Order: sequence, then structure tokens, then C-alpha cells
Amino acid sequence: MGFIPSTITLFLLLLTTTTTQSLSSESRAIKSAKLLDLVIRDYTFRSHDNLKNFKTGRLYPVELPSNLSGIQVDVVRFRCGSLRRYGADIKEFRLRPGTRARPCSKRVILVRQNLGTSWSSLYNENYELSGYRLISPILGLLAYGVGCTNSSAIPEVEIQAGKDPITIDFRAAGLENASQGIIPLCAAFEEGGRMRLSGQGGSGVCESGRQGHFGLVVEAPLMPLRRKAGRARVAVGIAAGAALGAFLLGLLAVAVVANGRKRRKERVEEMERRAYEEEALRVSMVGHVRAVAASAARTMPRIEHFERRRRQDARSSS
Repeated sequence: MGFIPSTITLFLLLLTTTTTQSLSSESRAIKSAKLLDLVIRDYTFRSHDNLKNFKTGRLYPVELPSNLSGIQVDVVRFRCGSLRRYGADIKEFRLRPGTRARPCSKRVILVRQNLGTSWSSLYNENYELSGYRLISPILGLLAYGVGCTNSSAIPEVEIQAGKDPITIDFRAAGLENASQGIIPLCAAFEEGGRMRLSGQGGSGVCESGRQGHFGLVVEAPLMPLRRKAGRARVAVGIAAGAALGAFLLGLLAVAVVANGRKRRKERVEEMERRAYEEEALRVSMVGHVRAVAASAARTMPRIEHFERRRRQDARSSS
């Protein structure tokens, strides 16, 4: 009888371990802000399986794995009517009376995010921040419908401010010190990689008409100029290097050709010298000395020729 409960417990433990490993592998592969939202959403709903039993208006922290360290997530449930009549305060976010959740049948789940310093850098990679830089962590507020147990079918709900906008207070979120005289700007990060500046945030408080992700940015006009200057220097360096390389290659080619000609000339001279020194000459004995003697190769003098002819004629006549 005790075997069946033990088997069920073991099966549930294996299922939980497999799910945790799957989510951990997903968190290691996060490269986009949208995927990060989906992973946080799944952890939120899986860590609190019975969201229906949440007390309305009470904020519950969400435990994330070590792969998502540095991110703070809280979840709270509201009745749609109560949210519209009374509003809500969710840490840095303040929703004034008149705020609506659409579509909303009865209840809505609000998820508050503080991505911290390390994960906020993900927005530098996914959004065009040319001319600006973040000086605050990214704060996010997302809303989901209640009643779906399948995480892949959890509907995202839109939050619309009423007469008064939603305020986001960055003063307790850990701001980076901006340069003196530079006023921070409120930035809203929308879908499609777009960043929308919504006004000055010198007081550390920004406003928005809907849910989303928000941050404080400051102008950084020198960064693009430095990049352009750096690229220009790189281009000039490449051109100069190419010209110098071509010049050196030309000198090398000339040196190779000249060296080849010199070596051919030396080989010809060496062959002529050896041919001259190795010419076969007859060796004769002169007394007790061996001496080289060349065969007669010169033309006889004319007087000697006639004298020899006269002697031969005299001998024949006698």
C-alpha cells in the first residue's frame, strides 16, 4: 500500500527536477528582452501554482534560479474593479485610481521586475540607444490574466492609466551618478526594439500611460563621434598599411629579380672559368721534369716554309 504513494512522490520529484533543469537551460540561453519576460513569467506562475489563493492586493516575492541572479520579481493579484476604483502601489510603480486592465474578466495578475545592473545591459543589445546610455536599472510592470493553468496560454493584459498617469520612482532603484548639469530623461522600451523618450526625469520619477519597461538615460553625444573617429583612424591605418605593404612587396620583387640575374651571371662566369682551367693539355718530360706541352697550332712563317720546300727539292734531285 505504501509503494504507490512513494512512486507518485518519486514521479513528482523527477518532474519538478526536469522542469527546473529545462528552465535553467532556457535562462542560460537568454539573448533577448522578450525571452527574458517569458522566462520570468513562467517562473512566476510555476513557483506559485495556485495563484487563485493569493490574497488580493498582497505582494508576493518570486524566487528565481541562480542563472537569473540580480533580478527582483514580485507578483500581486487584483480585482479589475478594485484596481480601477482604488489604484495600487507596487514598490516603484504607483497606479492611480482610474487605471484599467483590458481585457479583464474578473482578476488580473501584475508582475513587477527590477532587472538590476547586469541584466539591464540586455537592453543595450536589444534596443537602439545611439547617443544615450542607461544610468538606472530597468524596471518593468507586466499584467496577465487569471484562470489559465497552461503557461503557454497565459494571456497578457494591457494596463491603461486613467486621468492620472502611472508613475515610476527610480530614486530607490540605485541610480548611476550622471555628469553634473546633465538632466536624465525617462525612456520607455517598446516592442520592435524602439526606445521612446517620455520627458525629463531629473527628480528620479517618470510617468507612463501603460505598462512596460522603463529606465533613465542621459545623452552621450561624444560616444558616436569617438566611434566615427576611431573608425576613420582604423580606415586610414588600413590604407597606410596596404600602401606600405605594396611598396615593400615591390622592393622584394625587385630584389628577387636582381639577385636572380646576379646568380645567373656568376654561374656563367664560373662555368667559363672551369672550362678554361680544365682544357686537356699534353704532358711531356723535359729532363727529369714533367711539363705541359701544347701541340703546334700556329701557322708556319713564310720564310721557314720556302726553306723547307727548297731542301726537299734538292734531296729529290740528287
